[in-house]
Amino acid sequence: MSWLNLGSLAGLIALAFLAWAAGGFRRPVPWRTVLTAGALMLVLGAVVFWIPWTRTALIWVNDTVITVLRAGNEGARFLFGPLALNPGETTAGGSPSVGFILAAQVLPAVVFFASLMAALYHLRILQPIVKLFAILFHRTMGLSGAESLAGSSNIFIGVESAMTVRPYVNRMTQSELLTLITCGMATVASTTLALYVLFLKGSFPLIAGHLVSASVMSIPAAALASKLILPETDVPATLGAVPPMAENERKQNTMAALMDGSWEGLKLAAGIATLLIAVLGFVALIDYGLIRLTAPLSEALAGPVDLRRILGWLFTPLAWLLGLPGTDMVAAGRVLGGRAILTEVVAYQELGRLAAEGAVSPRTLLILSYTLCGFAHVASVGIFIGGIGALAPERRGDLSSLGIRALVGATLATLMTGALAGFYYYGQKGLLGI
Repeated sequence: MSWLNLGSLAGLIALAFLAWAAGGFRRPVPWRTVLTAGALMLVLGAVVFWIPWTRTALIWVNDTVITVLRAGNEGARFLFGPLALNPGETTAGGSPSVGFILAAQVLPAVVFFASLMAALYHLRILQPIVKLFAILFHRTMGLSGAESLAGSSNIFIGVESAMTVRPYVNRMTQSELLTLITCGMATVASTTLALYVLFLKGSFPLIAGHLVSASVMSIPAAALASKLILPETDVPATLGAVPPMAENERKQNTMAALMDGSWEGLKLAAGIATLLIAVLGFVALIDYGLIRLTAPLSEALAGPVDLRRILGWLFTPLAWLLGLPGTDMVAAGRVLGGRAILTEVVAYQELGRLAAEGAVSPRTLLILSYTLCGFAHVASVGIFIGGIGALAPERRGDLSSLGIRALVGATLATLMTGALAGFYYYGQKGLLGI
C-alpha cells in the first residue's frame, strides 16, 4: 500500500468532515449512520477490489452489459445505418462509419435499456433485488424504510425511483427528503449507464462492472453525506420496516411493457440531448465573454481563461483528496469541474478522450470513473426537484429549499466513492481489463 492509498483514505475522512461542515456542524451527529455507512463502504470496497472471485463476477457483469449493448445497437443500425456504426466499422454492404455521432451511436442505448428495465420490472425480476438491497441499507445504516427503498431502486431505475415511495413522500421528514434527493443525484441508473460504458470501454474494458459497483457504493456514501448535512431529529413514518414498493399500473403483457419503456427511454434520450444542447451552448456563450474579458491576462495566465478552467481551479483541491498522482491533478480538476456544470455525460466523454490519449494514469482513470458515476450537476437539481415535486406538489417548497444542499451532498458522496476506490486500488493486474 502506497502513500497515494493512504491519501485516498485521509481524503475520504476529510470529505465526510466537509459534509458535516456544509450542514453547519449540526448536532446530534448521527453516529450510527456515519459509522455503519462508513463500514458498509469499506466492506463493499474490499469485496470489489480485494476478493479474488469478485474479479470473475465483475467480468461476468461487464460482459453481460456489453452483450446487451451490442444487441440493443442492432435497432439503431437498422434505423441509422452507417451513422450508428462505431469508427472503423462497416455495414454488411460495405458502407463505412462516418465517425462518432453521439445522437446515433449512444442515445439509442438509453432507449433500449429503458425498455429492457421496464420489461424486467413487469416480469417482477427487479423487485426482489431492490427489496434485498433496501433491507440491507435499512438494517445496517438505520435509515427509514422509505429512504432505503428509494436508495436501492436508484441502482436500477434512476430519477423514477421516487415512484417506489410515492405514498410516503408527503409524510417524509426534511432529513428523509434530503436523503431521497441526494441518493438520486449520487448514483446513475442502468438506463444511463450505457452512455458511460460506450465512452470508456475502449480504454477501460471492465468499465461496466465497475460502474455497477460504483452505484451500489454510492448509496451508503450518499446516506452518510446527507445525514451529516441534515441529521434526523424527527421520527420517520417508515422507521420500523421497509414498506411495500409502490408500483405503476401493471401492463397487459411484456410487449406492452417494452413499448412503454421504450417511450420513456425516448423521452429520457430526448431530455439528455436537449439538456446538452442548452447547457453546452450557454457555457460556450459564457466562455466567449470570459475569453474576451481576460484576453489581456492570457499570457500571464498561460492561456485563455474559460469556465472549465475556472471550475478546474476550484475542483483541483477536491481532486487532491482522491489520492491521485500529482501529474494528473490539473486534468482531474477540469473533468470534475466540467461535470458540475456540463453534466456527467460530457465529463465521461472527456475522460474517455484523456484515457485514449494516455494523458492520465490507470489509477486516475479508475478513480475518476467511480467519482463521475452520479447525476451531481446543476441541471439535476431542477430535474429531481421537479420530478419528485410532481409526485407531492405540497412538498415543492421543502424540496426547493433542499436542492443546493442535495447537490453538495451528492458531489461529496461521489467524491467519497472515488476516494474509496483509490484506497483499495494499488495497481492490481486485470482490474481494469487492460
